[in-house]
Amino acid sequence: MLRWSATVLAVVILGTAGAGYLYYQHLNSNIRKGERAGGDDSKAQRTAPNAAGQTPLNILLIGSDSRNSKENLKLGGSRDHVGDPPLADVQMLIHLSADRKSAAMVSIPRDTRVHIPECKDPDGKDYPPTDDIINVTLARGGAGCTLLTWEELTGVYIDHWMTIDFAGVVRMADAIGGVEVCVNQNVWDHSTPSQRGGSGLKLTKGSHKVKGEQALQWLRTRHAWGSDLMRARAQHMYLNSMIRTLKKQNVFTDTGRLMDLAEAATKSLQVSEEIGTVKKLYDLGMEMKSVPTDRITSVTMPNVPDPNDPDNHVVPDRSKADKVWQMLKDDVPFDKNGGKSGGKKDGAKKDGGKDGSARTPSLDAARLGVLVQNATRTSAEAAVPQRASAIGQVLVRKGYARAQADTSGSLAEDRTVVRYPSADLEGDAQAVAEALGIPMSQVQKSTEVSGVTVVVGADWRTGTAYPKESVPKAGDLPEGTDAANASDKPTCMDVYKPYQWR
Repeated sequence: MLRWSATVLAVVILGTAGAGYLYYQHLNSNIRKGERAGGDDSKAQRTAPNAAGQTPLNILLIGSDSRNSKENLKLGGSRDHVGDPPLADVQMLIHLSADRKSAAMVSIPRDTRVHIPECKDPDGKDYPPTDDIINVTLARGGAGCTLLTWEELTGVYIDHWMTIDFAGVVRMADAIGGVEVCVNQNVWDHSTPSQRGGSGLKLTKGSHKVKGEQALQWLRTRHAWGSDLMRARAQHMYLNSMIRTLKKQNVFTDTGRLMDLAEAATKSLQVSEEIGTVKKLYDLGMEMKSVPTDRITSVTMPNVPDPNDPDNHVVPDRSKADKVWQMLKDDVPFDKNGGKSGGKKDGAKKDGGKDGSARTPSLDAARLGVLVQNATRTSAEAAVPQRASAIGQVLVRKGYARAQADTSGSLAEDRTVVRYPSADLEGDAQAVAEALGIPMSQVQKSTEVSGVTVVVGADWRTGTAYPKESVPKAGDLPEGTDAANASDKPTCMDVYKPYQWR
C-alpha cells in the first residue's frame, strides 16, 4: 500500500508539473515580440544608479488603432482604414522609480507635432527623419520608432515598450471585471453634422463600471470631452481606477483570476523582446504592484497650440515640458507623499560616464578637433543665426583652437548635447562639456558623428554660458500637466455640449 501510494503521488506530482509547464509554454506562445528600438542610435542615456545601485524603469505604453483584423475592425469601425499602417493614438510613459516606491504615467497627446528621427521597420525598410504629429510614428517603423521619437523629444532612456490594440483593451477590461468611471452629464459620443466619427460611448450622468467594448469606447472618446487633451484625462481616470480595482482584488492570491488575467494579457500585448516571456512580465507586474496607490501620479505633457496649425495640433510648452523630462531623468517623484525617491541626491553621481566616472582626455585641448552644430530650430521658432559660430568662439577662447562651426545647415534638438563616436574620445567629449558648463549627463556616444561634436540645442538659444538648471523637488510639477494622483477621488468628466443627451 505504501509503494502504491508513493507511485500515485509521484504520478500526480509529475502530471501537475507537466500541466503547469505546458500552460506556461502556452502563455509564452501567446506573446508577440519586437525589437526595442526601430533604429541604430539612441540619443538618451540611462539614469545613473542611486546609492543602493538601483535604476529607474521606463516603459512606453502604446495604443494602436489597427483595423487589420476582423475583431479590431468590428470594434474600431471604418473599413476605409483596413490595410493602413496603424497609428499610435495613445502614448504613455510609465516610470517606476529606482527604489520602486513611486511611479508616474506621462501622456503625450496624439496630435503633438514633433521631430521624428530616422527609423527602420522590422523588415529593414528605412524611413527618413521628418516633422509630423507623433501618432504617425507607429506607421514609420513600428513601436521602436515611437520609442526613439520619445527618447529624442525627452532625453529619457526608455527600457521597454508595450502595444495594445482595440481587441486587447476589450479582453483586458473583461478579465479585470470592469473599471469605475464618472461623467457630470449624460454623454453620447456619436457623429454630428459638424464632426464625423465617434466612439459610440453612451452613459448617463454619474459613476459607471465599464468593461469590454464600453471600456474601449471610454478610452477612445475624444469629441465628447472637447479635445484630445481631455481624452488623456479620461484615460488617466480609467487607469488610476483600474489600479485601485486590481489592488482591492488581490488577484495574486486567486489562481482562477490570475489565470484569466495572464491569458488576456499575453494575448493582448505585444512587447519589446527583452520582456517577452511570462516570467519577465510577471516580475514586472510584481514590481509595479509594490508601488503604493498614493505614490502613482498621472500627467499630460504641457503643451501649447502649434503656430503652424493652432486649430488641430499642439507642440511642447518647452520650459514646462523640459522640467517634466528632467524630473524623470533625475528620478524625482511627481508626488509629495514619500520624500526623495532614489534620485541623484541619494548618492548617484550626476557627472561622468555611463557608470558615473570621469574619463581622461586623449588629446590636449589645442589639438582636439571640435565641430559645433546649430540645432536651435524648433517646431515653433527658426534657428538662431550664427549660433554655432558664437559657441565655437567660446571654445577657442578656452583653448580649443581647432573648434569650428558646422555651416551645412541648422538642426533641431531640444537639449544641448556633446556627442562622440568611440570610447577613446569619451574623456575629450567630457572635457569639452566641462569647459562649456554642460552637464555630463548630456555627453553621449553616437554613430551620427565622426569626432567630438557640440550640438547647441533649443535650450541654449542665447548667451555664452550654458544655463544652469535648478534641481527639481518632489511634487514640484509645472503648470499645465493636469496631474492626478491614483488615490484621489476622481473628478468626473465634463461633456461637451453637442454630445450631451436627455
